[in-house]
Amino acid sequence: MERSVRSTGRDRSLLRRLSRPVLAFVGLVAAGVIGFVALGGVGVINALFWLLDPTSIELHFQTHDGPATLVKGYAIVVLTGLVVAGLWTGETVLSAAFGGQIQAELTRMQIAQRLEELDDHVVVCGYGTFGQTVAEQIGDTDTQVVVIEQQTEQYERALDDGHLALEADASREDALTDAGIKRADTVIGAIDDTNANIQIAVLASQLAPTVRLIVRAGDQQDETVARRVGADEVIIPEVVSGKQVCERL
Repeated sequence: MERSVRSTGRDRSLLRRLSRPVLAFVGLVAAGVIGFVALGGVGVINALFWLLDPTSIELHFQTHDGPATLVKGYAIVVLTGLVVAGLWTGETVLSAAFGGQIQAELTRMQIAQRLEELDDHVVVCGYGTFGQTVAEQIGDTDTQVVVIEQQTEQYERALDDGHLALEADASREDALTDAGIKRADTVIGAIDDTNANIQIAVLASQLAPTVRLIVRAGDQQDETVARRVGADEVIIPEVVSGKQVCERL
């Protein structure tokens, strides 16, 4: 539903942007026809033809009397306006079609450049509710957070929240490498899938043996597996939440 609303909003925005150059183009066509009819004394069909083929104006006044110079000057003004309006329309369409892709690519390039300069940062794999909470808590400190999220909606939310983010599968070597894992202080497997988090822990320990690994697990059995593959700390959200409730009693 949210994507549908966003898509509708973009469509309406495009229509509003297109309305101005299109109306300008139509207005110039109308002005050209009316002007040619009034100045040249021709019919609407001939006036339209003059817009399509300005050389016909010269041919017309070779056999007809009238203000040839004035009509030619008017034609130059109208045709110049039509060219400008056409370019404006084309630029609007191209910007709508490719502008988002260009902006997204520029964002990725900027993030890649900033990642190359990072040290001792925290890589948060997954930006669901748990990952968002962790990233927010870390973000309140001086430590830089880098989010790896495969889902586009969650990735964009991470960017909106002010984090450096990569739209990628955190269980892939290239994703962790791009996130600067070898210079990172900590990697957190925050995906709502214990198996995925364990795969991340295994790969991370191979790529950066000294990095601190924190893994989200579903239960105590998963905790045992996670520690065997190198996790320094395992968090079971349900257990933590239960302890917090008991502490408040």
